[in-house]
Amino acid sequence: MARPLLPPRLRSLAALPLGASLALGQAPVFWPLATLAALVAALWLFAPIGRIRAAALFGWLLGGGYFAASLFWIMEPFQVDAARYGWMAPFALGFMAFGLALFWAAGFGLAALAGAGGRCRLWALIPALGLAELARSYVLTGFPWGLIGYVWVETPVMQLAAWVGPHGVGALTLLLAALPLTLPRRGLGLGLSAALLAGAWGLGLARLSPPGTVAPDRPPVRVRLIQPNAPQEQKWDPAYAPVFFRRMLELTAAAPEEGERAPAIVIWPEAAVTWWLGEAPELQALIARTAGAGARVALGIRRAEGRRFYNALAVLDAEGRAEQVYDKVHLVPFGEYVPFGSLLSKIGFYGLAAEEGGGYSAGAEHRLLDFGAAGRAVPLICYEAIFPHLAAPGAERADWLLQVTNDAWFGRLAGPQQHLAQARVRAIEQGLPMLRVANTGISAVIDANGRILDRLPLGVAGRIDADLPAARPAPFYSRSGDWPMLALHLLALAAAAFRGRRESH
Repeated sequence: MARPLLPPRLRSLAALPLGASLALGQAPVFWPLATLAALVAALWLFAPIGRIRAAALFGWLLGGGYFAASLFWIMEPFQVDAARYGWMAPFALGFMAFGLALFWAAGFGLAALAGAGGRCRLWALIPALGLAELARSYVLTGFPWGLIGYVWVETPVMQLAAWVGPHGVGALTLLLAALPLTLPRRGLGLGLSAALLAGAWGLGLARLSPPGTVAPDRPPVRVRLIQPNAPQEQKWDPAYAPVFFRRMLELTAAAPEEGERAPAIVIWPEAAVTWWLGEAPELQALIARTAGAGARVALGIRRAEGRRFYNALAVLDAEGRAEQVYDKVHLVPFGEYVPFGSLLSKIGFYGLAAEEGGGYSAGAEHRLLDFGAAGRAVPLICYEAIFPHLAAPGAERADWLLQVTNDAWFGRLAGPQQHLAQARVRAIEQGLPMLRVANTGISAVIDANGRILDRLPLGVAGRIDADLPAARPAPFYSRSGDWPMLALHLLALAAAAFRGRRESH
């Protein structure tokens, strides 16, 4: 393999803009081929780096550029109360981007340790970076936002997640970039890479072709999704809160289109109301009456239990009482809770969406919600939808996925769209439809193939009336999770290390 002409320092400097270019495949741009081209260039620069420290530095800068470009929306929550928190925004982005990039630094360093020659080093990088991304998904509660494989969300290639999950699709992406650089003949590598991409595309198209779904053994269930569009800076303002509440009531009470059935399930978004669960029983009863006889209402609402506070999703009965409650189990660090929150609150540091110094408490268990004739749903509150394992919380399979969220925190550009993209992948992985209800958008009805059947855009108030889509048979990934990919990455890394040792002797 020819060595790049760039000297070591320029290679390191080039890693930052190359990392930013990798983010072009993520929402809202969705240019996966730009990500692929940037990956090829990054691997070409990395291949001659033999020293572990230099390899780790290259990976850290590449990851820093990638996460800074794809997660720039992380500054948005600090602008809701800019006078108090605005100064933290650039520091938060830098901390987040280059903190997450430490996982990439470990992956690139591990690849340099395992692979002796340039080609062997690139073969080692595929499982090494894959292991780093798996670690990023679980270590310190995990943050698997912006996984490399998500660049294919708008293409049939993402259907492979039904078998190998997002980490498997990410490994495929790295393989596509590495093939032209690792085979003796560049043209052969390009041809194999193109053939592999075409095969993945074709396999995805085949999965998208009917018959794909399984018709439920029950009549179609009509659902209504309510999007009030309450800006975060106004949502809790006593002058505006009644306006948003009346808006949700009006949308709930709206007559169905001519010839359509009345909804059997009405869903309001995360933290839809300003009171605590059970604090205003007359208002909860009003919501239930407005939904109509026989209709169930599910709404996001805060819940207090003594000195503990929960971000909850409640299902109301006909009298407005909470017949089922799910408390969010996976909270947002420094958003919904702050480590050592009681201590830090004494110096004026609180979580952005937290209650009091300690913030919210995590729910005891992640369980299914029973909607009677509509079947059982996996509840996911906001951030929980970015974790694949939370979409399959137990041994019993659900009938659909339900996400309620308040993406007003994320601004109106990349954050909400990336959040939606990841929700679509959860539907593919589980073979289950998803109802996604967002305060300011994007609310959507998503089928079991991850396709959006109906949506409400960002920044508008409205409702969606639709039939609950059917499920697919349980895909392999829904049963296996990430264990097969973890085993494959470990075996591939061991094989690359063995070959590297042989080449060095």
